[in-house]
Amino acid sequence: MAQPESLAELLNGRRAAVDASLPPIGFVAGYLIGGPALGEHGAIWAGTGAAILFAVALSAWRLRRGDKPRAVVIGLLGVCVAALIALYTGRAEDFFLIQLFSNAASALAWVVSIVIRWPLLGLVVGGVLKQRTRWRRDPALVRAYSRGSWVWVCQYLIRVAVFLPLYQSGRAAELGIARVALSWPLVAACLAVSWWVIQRSLPPGHPGLRHPRDGELLRNEKQGVS
Repeated sequence: MAQPESLAELLNGRRAAVDASLPPIGFVAGYLIGGPALGEHGAIWAGTGAAILFAVALSAWRLRRGDKPRAVVIGLLGVCVAALIALYTGRAEDFFLIQLFSNAASALAWVVSIVIRWPLLGLVVGGVLKQRTRWRRDPALVRAYSRGSWVWVCQYLIRVAVFLPLYQSGRAAELGIARVALSWPLVAACLAVSWWVIQRSLPPGHPGLRHPRDGELLRNEKQGVS
């Protein structure tokens, strides 16, 4: 089987990031359009309604394309929960509270995975390639995935660094713009850079991600030769 050209092709990350940008676009549009006529509370209703409408339409489109129903439902529920939080608190910026917490938690989880030598990038790619944990028997792949995972940590930290000041200032519209700006462009950059890091980290002659090498067997072969 041929080696994938990139992580973007393997993980389909750009399309998922673009899809995730649509409900925030709907929220900001509804919030800004409804603000002058409906007031703050009405604008939040308009924004959350538009976000849910976008999410429902996107979910229907995903299901027609054959996406897994569970993944579609989880995405829709995330938008609905964000909408309920904003409606409950009466603060438009709280629509983005889940995103703020999820990025902070993701950064921590990826760091922990690197420290314990179970890098999440390896788990994700290994799962897509149906390797289970065979890649962990290859020290070169573990090292490459660990280095590539640091790029993903930086991605989440960048979002937190941008989202947090905007959230604390109550700038909902700017949060929506930042949410979109730091979705597919940042994901695309992260995929490209982490792929480059992985490729640079693998030793010459390594067969690639699809073909993990058993480190114990390699050591035994070298000892047998010597």
